[in-house]
Amino acid sequence: MSTVTRWWWIRHAPVTVNEGRIYGQTDLPCDTQDSDAFAYLAGLMPQDPVLLTSTLQRTTQTAAAIAAAGAELPDPIQEPAFMEQSFGEWQGLTYDELGGMPGVGDRYWLAPAFERAPGGESFADLVARVVPAITRLTDRYLDRDIVAVTHGGTIRAAIGYATALDPEACLRFSIANLSVTRLDCIDTDEGRSWRIGFVNLSPPSTKA
Repeated sequence: MSTVTRWWWIRHAPVTVNEGRIYGQTDLPCDTQDSDAFAYLAGLMPQDPVLLTSTLQRTTQTAAAIAAAGAELPDPIQEPAFMEQSFGEWQGLTYDELGGMPGVGDRYWLAPAFERAPGGESFADLVARVVPAITRLTDRYLDRDIVAVTHGGTIRAAIGYATALDPEACLRFSIANLSVTRLDCIDTDEGRSWRIGFVNLSPPSTKA
């Protein structure tokens, strides 16, 4: 006998008030004006899901906008472990300012996976807090649909866990704002495994 717990990961709507500055865990609002995109997402949502967000307002605002577009979603449960990576002293800097700092890594992410921002986290640190939460919540909501409105880094960590990738390889995934990633956790008598439904499925009206 097997059970399938279906994770629907959604990255929050775009943040446009940051003036091009790195925001990480800074609690900024997001832009929820793209009604076509939210209608598309509402049409994808499963029936009777669990709804999770992080504790940052851009995730709860995005979840509320999906519900306002017609999805039947419950009140969100906030999960602190699903917050975006903290970039510490880099938060508030422009990308040009960051690029001039010694030791800063490739531009597909702000830094290599094991490089820790001063006063902040590395991506590997983020993985280390996200994965236990996924395991705990999968056990709690076994055989349910879980809609998790979170962040790009959090979703990359979830993909890495499901595919057994090392943290550096996780950073190769593009996760657009308002994209959906579906990861199914399959439990059988032989153990637990993961199936990838799709990654970075974006509404037609949004930009990657």
